Amino acid sequence: MKIIPEILLEDYKKNFPQGLTEKFEALHDAEISTESFSFYTSVASVFSSKIEGEEIELDSYIKHKKFGIEFLPDYTKKIDDLYNAYTFAKINPLNKNTISEAHKLIGKHLVSKQMQGKHRVQNMFITNDEGRIEYVAALPHQVDDEMTKFYDDIESLLKQDLTFEEIFYFASMIHLVFVKIHPWNDGNGRSGRLLEKWFLSEKLGAKAWFMQSEKQYYQNHQLYYDNLRRLGFEYESLDYSKAMPFLEMLPKSLFL
Repeated sequence: MKIIPEILLEDYKKNFPQGLTEKFEALHDAEISTESFSFYTSVASVFSSKIEGEEIELDSYIKHKKFGIEFLPDYTKKIDDLYNAYTFAKINPLNKNTISEAHKLIGKHLVSKQMQGKHRVQNMFITNDEGRIEYVAALPHQVDDEMTKFYDDIESLLKQDLTFEEIFYFASMIHLVFVKIHPWNDGNGRSGRLLEKWFLSEKLGAKAWFMQSEKQYYQNHQLYYDNLRRLGFEYESLDYSKAMPFLEMLPKSLFL
């Protein structure tokens, strides 16, 4: 791998929860889903958006998406954009070009049109609720090179014959490395969580889309952010040996 760390892989496999293959195989779509409406895509879109501070409730969104009940556009438009990105990912392979196309959908109401699907060219600082900087992402001149390595690693992983445990490990690492690079002007968290599930679906099939990983992260969103912060303050000095608590979150979504 060029950028996705394998440093924790063996320890991760040793401590992987028992019985998760069976739990994954037991996943199935919700009865409420139809050809034109996906319940679990709604769950993913709502809870991934709520992590980013969007004030949207699942019940209201389902009423909007399935039954056509109208709400103020500002209440649903960003969630609709993310829903469209998940729908796009379900029918397209995971690669550099489709990741860019997915961000064009996610970023429709987040970033300017010229920056949708484009790597940022500005510095990126992640701030907390008090307005203090808590993370400095990859510098602008690093982003293209780091993302080239990232795309190459995804291409390589998709060609490899991986075990169930390895697939979960690399899905989480794809999520983590992506958000640490933070390549877009906005929509990085939403994209990272989508990429995680997209990779799972490429390796394990359509059942991956029924996982409620975004809900799991939202229900534990303070822990989610704490685990992201563990790696360090600056991109240049990230310590991926401290990533295990983050990696252990994804498998827990199979218990929801």
